[in-house]
Amino acid sequence: MVRLGGVAESTRLVDVLQDRIDGFLQARRPELDGIASDLHPFARFSADLLQGGKRFRALFCYWGWQSVAGLEAAADVLATSPDKAQFDAVVTASVGLEFFHAAALVHDDIMDNSDTRRGLPAAHRRFEELHRDGGWLGDAAAFGTSGALLFGDLLLSWSDELLADAFDSLESRDAARTARREFNRMRTEVTVGQYLDILEESAWGTAPDDELLARAQRVIVYKSAKYSVEAPLLVGAAMAGGSAEHLKSLSAFGLPLGIAYQLRDDLLGVFGDPAVTGKPAGDDLREGKRTVLIALARQSLPVGSVRLLDELLGDPDLDDDQIRMLQATIRDSGAVDAVEALISEQVAAAQSAIGSAPLAPSAKAQLSQLADTVTRRTA
Repeated sequence: MVRLGGVAESTRLVDVLQDRIDGFLQARRPELDGIASDLHPFARFSADLLQGGKRFRALFCYWGWQSVAGLEAAADVLATSPDKAQFDAVVTASVGLEFFHAAALVHDDIMDNSDTRRGLPAAHRRFEELHRDGGWLGDAAAFGTSGALLFGDLLLSWSDELLADAFDSLESRDAARTARREFNRMRTEVTVGQYLDILEESAWGTAPDDELLARAQRVIVYKSAKYSVEAPLLVGAAMAGGSAEHLKSLSAFGLPLGIAYQLRDDLLGVFGDPAVTGKPAGDDLREGKRTVLIALARQSLPVGSVRLLDELLGDPDLDDDQIRMLQATIRDSGAVDAVEALISEQVAAAQSAIGSAPLAPSAKAQLSQLADTVTRRTA
């Protein structure tokens, strides 16, 4: 049995995940090539999009599994242990969640009309470039959108294939059914959460001002918090045969941490360093994201500043000076400090929940560390 101290185990797990991702994509190349050589971009874009990344969802899935599996283990478990079959299953599920996340990013970039993703052109821009470079007929932008939609759908298909393989390999049918139920719930929640997000960009001006904060908080919960942290934890714990009490305790940890995670993301979307985030400065301002940060700023700004903020928010042609002006306006409103306070409150709630949870001590320590990592990140 391999004994690894926390950070080393998570680091090695990330390497294992990348190897499994690379192997899965390599195995799919002959299938794509057998259909048509024109499908090379699908293989290339998949490899680029799934190379690296923070792997937070996979890590939460793994440590959710360990939080239950570790209750009966003498030490942390990795691939050379007697539990290799269980380990392989949870790694496969974790890889499936990474493919699901990649699909969500592709579709999200289309909806947000984003130009970049992780320092590279967004998928729809890459398909658009293919069309333009090939001198093909029709509209390059329309082809780019259509190609990326299908690319995202393919990633979703591969995600479901991976999750199905992982669940089918479990000895316990009850565990498999529970894990599948949690995954299905996650897919529904993040999809409708995405709709609520784009709805806010259109319906914001018609909703009463006193409802805007609550509506932005609703988007955070369903678009990101449950999907980014809570659901992966529950899928992993369910695969280990976790009881209702185990799942409840992980939800009590995962939901507030997921909220804090997205609040940090909202700050980075406005104030993040492009060299670190791989996205243009103030990208959320150009995209018109109606976040908790914006809702809090509107509550404190004078009427004239609110009017200007509403007028400029969502203008894709905002120049650097306008971005800096909006950043200063939001910061001066006190909204940044308010969001930082909310992050601290949610992290404290998560840490309190995990501290008293009936879960494996080694996993609890890693989850506590992850809580700090995901909410203090700069990208």
